Amino acid sequence: MPELPEVEITARLLDAALRGAAIESAVAPGVNALKTFDPPLRALEGERIEAVRRIGKHLVVDVSGDLSLLMHLMSAGRLQLYDKRAGPRDRTSRLLVRVEPDRELRLREFGTRQRAWVKLLRSDEVATDDAIAGLGPEAWPDPPADLAALLAPHGARPLHAVLRDQHVITGIGRSWVDEILWLAKLSPFKRGDDLGPEQAAALRSAIVEMLGGALAHYEQVVSLPIPDKLPLPLQVHRKQGEPCPRCGTTLEAVHYEDYVMSYCPQEQTGGKVLKDRRLSRLLK
Repeated sequence: MPELPEVEITARLLDAALRGAAIESAVAPGVNALKTFDPPLRALEGERIEAVRRIGKHLVVDVSGDLSLLMHLMSAGRLQLYDKRAGPRDRTSRLLVRVEPDRELRLREFGTRQRAWVKLLRSDEVATDDAIAGLGPEAWPDPPADLAALLAPHGARPLHAVLRDQHVITGIGRSWVDEILWLAKLSPFKRGDDLGPEQAAALRSAIVEMLGGALAHYEQVVSLPIPDKLPLPLQVHRKQGEPCPRCGTTLEAVHYEDYVMSYCPQEQTGGKVLKDRRLSRLLK
């Protein structure tokens, strides 16, 4: 799933390439992806792209005429710029924005679930849209200084869950939460209201370092056209069975229905290997 670093590098590259570009037309082949009808997509015709930016995991394309495209890539979406138009056999495109000269901005989605979405809004409606209004503070570049106070009201929940809650803090998902907690040497099941001052400071530092480091990596290795799969610089997530990059202990994981949580038992859980629900079911 594209998270803050992946969405940020997408916004930066597209902003540099598209700022000032005139829009010829816009269509939504994936009719389920378009969640608004007023203003209609044809309102974009003849307008110019003013900026491409990020809010949490959302992308915003600001357009002249006080219009903005707000979109969420969900788990399998990508926003990409091409020098040629999509062919009739392209079944991945959910939104096509044709811009001069002969380029096409495509919201594409892989798989069959079709969860990515887009809204065309008046620019002053973006901040109050339901998808944006309830978001927590940005996880990067400047997360809240008092992270313990932010997480304390959600104390009954483990850090692995509360850090992925976009209403608490926005931008972190399943991949980067594993990396952040590993860097901070915190158990994924530690309660949000059980952070001491030093642990809260370590967690905040890990958030800034991990997300900023990932973005710096992408700045060096990613260019247009943005690849379908970005080279995520992960050290722990989905690396179970491999040695911990810091201490050499075998990394472990807990498998859930649609994702996996990876960690170092030596440095994060006091040497305890957490119960893997998938394997425990098989052993019954």
